[in-house]
Amino acid sequence: MSSVDAAVAAIDAGQLVVIPTDTVYGLACHPDREEAVRALSVLKRRSAEQPIALVATSVDALVELIPELHGRLVLAGPYTFVVPNPARRYPWLAGARPDTIGVRVPDLSGPAADLLARVGVVAATSANLHGRSDPRRVDDIPEVILAGVAAALDVGDVPGTPSTVLDLTGPEPRVLREGAVSTVEALARMAELRGE
Repeated sequence: MSSVDAAVAAIDAGQLVVIPTDTVYGLACHPDREEAVRALSVLKRRSAEQPIALVATSVDALVELIPELHGRLVLAGPYTFVVPNPARRYPWLAGARPDTIGVRVPDLSGPAADLLARVGVVAATSANLHGRSDPRRVDDIPEVILAGVAAALDVGDVPGTPSTVLDLTGPEPRVLREGAVSTVEALARMAELRGE
């Protein structure tokens, strides 16, 4: 498997990589490289109409790319937040809803944290074929995906349940996909942060 240095170099070169997160193994690339994002969707065998999240080392790193995030409740951990994107930045990530974008700040340690800290932000989705089970170890990743990446960072097992997706574009948060955090817990956490 690849080193952090090799994975960082591949991302910087506009290539696809496999990275571990705090939920599942992800398929990632540089978010500024539209052609790499398109290749990611092709490799995963999913429609370009489906969104791909910005995954960042910190909320501050996200705000640098999407200034409208300033002051919004974006938590670190096993959450993906769909937020307004009025300037329609990164349209190749937004899928069918170009005025929104998905963002995520995983809670990482070790080599995974080092990799993300060095690149700052990636475009990432789970390293599976569309509709198949989410990988909790590199051995779970389909051979066709591993053959299509320039690097794969293996840190052993990760939890294996994808992030919980919350839509923050309306007046109240809505859970679009229950994942590592239950719907009840996720909505209660958001209410607590909003002072409700």
